[in-house]
Amino acid sequence: MVSPPPDTLDALPTRHNDAEASAPPAAAIPTDPDTLLRRRPLSDALTAAGFPVANATLATLAVRGGGPPFQRWGRIPLYTWGTSLHWARLRLSAPMRSTSEADAA
Repeated sequence: MVSPPPDTLDALPTRHNDAEASAPPAAAIPTDPDTLLRRRPLSDALTAAGFPVANATLATLAVRGGGPPFQRWGRIPLYTWGTSLHWARLRLSAPMRSTSEADAA
């Protein structure tokens, strides 16, 4: 096998970690609770705040109910950050020391 000339080694493609390549950019967590967010930015902000919620999950909950409250601006759903964060916090269970405590509740 013949090695390429040394000056072309820098031009060769390199393998990247798939997780790094597919990771979304870090989302900024809004500081103003009245900030209006579309569905994808809300999903990213909730995930960055520690509540992993997919964009598709928010869309499904908007149809079936049970998701954070939203308003419409034309056809675009807009979510208020403070209300959505409150919704996510309400989904948390009470603190527990073992998974068997969840079964007893």
